[in-house]
Amino acid sequence: MAEPYQKYLDPQVLNNIRHLEVTARNVVEGFISGMHRSPYRGFSVEFAQHREYVPGDDLRFLDWKAYAKSDKYYIKEYEEETNFRAVIVLDASESMRYQSGENPSKMEYGKYMAASLAYLIQKQSDAAGLALFDEKLFDWVPPANSQVTLMRMLATMHERAPQKKTNIGEVLTDVAQRTGRRGMVMVISDLFDDLKHLKKGLEHLAARKHDVIVFNVMDPMEREFTFDRLTQFLGMEGYPDLLVDPRSLRKAYLEEVNHFTAEVRRVCLRAKADFQLMDTSMPLGVALQAYLARRTGTRA
Repeated sequence: MAEPYQKYLDPQVLNNIRHLEVTARNVVEGFISGMHRSPYRGFSVEFAQHREYVPGDDLRFLDWKAYAKSDKYYIKEYEEETNFRAVIVLDASESMRYQSGENPSKMEYGKYMAASLAYLIQKQSDAAGLALFDEKLFDWVPPANSQVTLMRMLATMHERAPQKKTNIGEVLTDVAQRTGRRGMVMVISDLFDDLKHLKKGLEHLAARKHDVIVFNVMDPMEREFTFDRLTQFLGMEGYPDLLVDPRSLRKAYLEEVNHFTAEVRRVCLRAKADFQLMDTSMPLGVALQAYLARRTGTRA
């Protein structure tokens, strides 16, 4: 029986992107942009996990220390060291709960996106990991190229509900310090934070030569503000509830949203990070297919 968290590997989304690749534009350790990568050229191995011994296993990989502690036989499993490592940084702050109509919440959309990207990265013999955050980074799955790691990422996302405020700058700084060698960092967030914090975090990643992609997830109602009657807006992340006539606010609101998006683009450009707006009303497979095809210069 499939686990509940496996729903994030949506066959329809994966079918849309299966022929595409996640490529690094910068030179990262073990990988140069544009080269055809082979997982068998100059690889090394690293420990991945233990599993119980079964008759026929190679006795060279028995872990005698584990046997001494548990009186059971365990085999050490290893995996090939991949060409590049990607960390998917997913926002789990309270504002990610928002959804309108039949659209998924920003958090659910982000979870499906993170799962799809992780699957695609591992499929191309590279390593994917996960960082979940709100005010701080609270869940960390180190990058690896194994199904065990992918399932752990899905389970970790599934168990977390959005809560608390956002502090993206501190989190990206933490991610930069945790990721030893240069690789890829994918940020999935509504970015509802002071842009100075985002700028600071992206600068730390840029200083360590990471290739960064910022996916700005927004609900269509947040972008278009088509409310047309007296509406009670519920405050999130410490803001109070408001009862207002949205028609009187629409022009000023849209100006502010457009200004914010333009500033985010500018901050990303200066940090040499990719920026991609993701609307939750857009089918995820279509949106990812279009972005990845454009990034790699291939036809969708």
